[in-house]
Amino acid sequence: MTLEIYWASGSPFAWRVLLAAELKRIPYESKLLEFSKGDLKTPAFLALNPRGKVPVLRDGDFVLAESMAIIAYLDRKVPEPPLLGRTPEDTGRIWAAVSDYESYLREPLSVVARWLFGDKPRTPEVDDALARATAELAPFDARLARAPWLVGDGPTAADLAWFPAMRLLVRAGVRAEVRATELGLFPLGGVYPNIAAWISRIEALPGYDRTYPPHWR
Repeated sequence: MTLEIYWASGSPFAWRVLLAAELKRIPYESKLLEFSKGDLKTPAFLALNPRGKVPVLRDGDFVLAESMAIIAYLDRKVPEPPLLGRTPEDTGRIWAAVSDYESYLREPLSVVARWLFGDKPRTPEVDDALARATAELAPFDARLARAPWLVGDGPTAADLAWFPAMRLLVRAGVRAEVRATELGLFPLGGVYPNIAAWISRIEALPGYDRTYPPHWR
């Protein structure tokens, strides 16, 4: 039975899982849901994930939610190429990089993104979030100056965890150029050249185009 991935365009967490499946060349049936149509609140979907969130993976009778849990499952199911490391040291580094994003960047960057794509005045909350976000982005850019990938010699779960949010910054430069420039985030290649080059490397990976959010096209 073909594995199923339930996702929605615009979910960074679902994007991680799609990228993982493509990197591992795992055949899967795409189950694209739409937020605007209430697809995530239907009884059928809530039976899979009562939280009403994507991504969800269904592999036969086995159902799993949460993006990093799904990536870990896929990594055990199809070991090559490894996304969670070949050595204990690499596994530790990968999870540390994932935790860096989840613990220190995700929340402030979400505040900044909502302001970028909205129409509200700039507030002290936005400025505080920007300061916290840039405090994480600068060392991230410096890290990518030393190596093409976050851990090891190829893309791992660490890269997949960070990528959707970083790609959102590129979109902000296109869709909200004035605001992105005001915050010092655009042009991304000028502000964070190593992040921009890393984004391009991920976009060149086989299967990437199949994961691209349809509503961005």
